[in-house]
Amino acid sequence: MTTDKVTPKVFLNKVLAGTALGIIVGLIPNAVLSGILKFFGDNVFAVTLAQVAVIFQLGTPLIIGTLIAHQFAFKPMPMMVTGGASFVGSGVVKFNADAGAYIGAGTGDIINTMLTASVAVLLILWIKDSFGSVAIVLTPIVVGCGAGLVGVFLLPYVTYITTGIGNIINAFTELQPVLMSILIGCSFAFLIISPISTVAIGMAIQLNNVSAGAAAMGVAATTIVLVVNSWKINKSGVTIAIALGAMKMMMPNLFRKPIILLPCFFTAIISAIPVALLSVSGTPASAGFGLVGLVGPLASIDAGLNVMIAILVWIVVPAAASLLGQFLFEKVFKLYDRKDVFEFLG
Repeated sequence: MTTDKVTPKVFLNKVLAGTALGIIVGLIPNAVLSGILKFFGDNVFAVTLAQVAVIFQLGTPLIIGTLIAHQFAFKPMPMMVTGGASFVGSGVVKFNADAGAYIGAGTGDIINTMLTASVAVLLILWIKDSFGSVAIVLTPIVVGCGAGLVGVFLLPYVTYITTGIGNIINAFTELQPVLMSILIGCSFAFLIISPISTVAIGMAIQLNNVSAGAAAMGVAATTIVLVVNSWKINKSGVTIAIALGAMKMMMPNLFRKPIILLPCFFTAIISAIPVALLSVSGTPASAGFGLVGLVGPLASIDAGLNVMIAILVWIVVPAAASLLGQFLFEKVFKLYDRKDVFEFLG
């Protein structure tokens, strides 16, 4: 266990770093495989593998909590207790009275997962070795169930806040199409590298049609910006992970270097315009994915968009806008150094 003094800033950075890596591990398999395996139809192997990926994704809060604990150099037992508490507090599994069973879905509330993990970590840091020889019995009960209980009580309120943010975004749909697309695109461009789940927001407020297309484009815009700027700055594995859907691994960069949003918003604004003009549509399920698993492009094609236009809208326009933004903000206006802002901090 870490013996260094943990300041609020250090604590937050450790929580963010663990969360960023946990999201990569938890979400990447299903995000990548779901888009590929759908082409295999009812093939038994493909269907089973897809189900395995979804079940693996259910463990995302557990993975996040464990990796947060790892950031604090916890020993295996308190590390897994933190993971278990995070899993409970995330709400990924809930008891359904009508079905008389516990039902798991999605990834839970990521913000509440972070809060629950933080409570567990603080309890472990406070208790230290006080339990002595009975630590293996008391730690899971006091910390695991205790922090998990706190998370369960916090969940409705945190979810309410998350939903409130979604409602604000949804209100943008009342505006005229171009401005609406820009506002939603910028919102999701920010959300995809924040602790808030874009997939959860899209599903919670049931974004649809052009609204869903704009949301997915915002995610796609940030993805391409991060890939373009990560290239040659980070290890190839980091860039590939971002391209495959691990944009949230850049959360620490967002909190330490908020200027990272400038090229993201610039690209999102330009990319959102053809969404409105060409009625690039999507579904609540595709709104938060963007290019991950080609979910956004495939949804727009299913809605009637021509394949060549889809390539132009989803790849060419955002790529050109991100390259232009990189040139303007770094080379012309010298607002930041790419290595300082986009180097992976996890």
